[in-house]
Amino acid sequence: MGDPPLLPPFTVWIEGNERAVRNGLAKLLLCLKPLALSADDTSTIELVLAEALNNIIEHALSDRPEPTTIEMRGAFCATNGLRITIIDLGTPMPTGKAPVGKAPDLEVATDDLPEGGFGWFMIHTLASNVRYTRVGEANHLILELPVGK
Repeated sequence: MGDPPLLPPFTVWIEGNERAVRNGLAKLLLCLKPLALSADDTSTIELVLAEALNNIIEHALSDRPEPTTIEMRGAFCATNGLRITIIDLGTPMPTGKAPVGKAPDLEVATDDLPEGGFGWFMIHTLASNVRYTRVGEANHLILELPVGK
């Protein structure tokens, strides 16, 4: 028999609202404690997941009249790093896939700098793999983060 996994698969549920994101991230990071991740890896996880969760709440769940939850399933593999699957029952992505996001043009006057639009670019930059699928009535956003390696 091989060594036991460094981290068994885990699931964290949060309410589908902005107030719940901070607590949900704290719960998820507690699940990752056995990995003894660096501060940089922890920051990467927090940035990517906060952006993804806030996008879900702002866009996918904004028209939902009743409260709902968001599920985050995590697994760690020494070769691929951390995989988080975020599942919500919101509106599907308009194109059927995760937006690519592009680097904003910073070669403009200060007053013309964009205030937003960096999120998907940042997610794709920090994650080694980003996939989106619609399974029945649920959105599945799969994020692979090259941490703990």
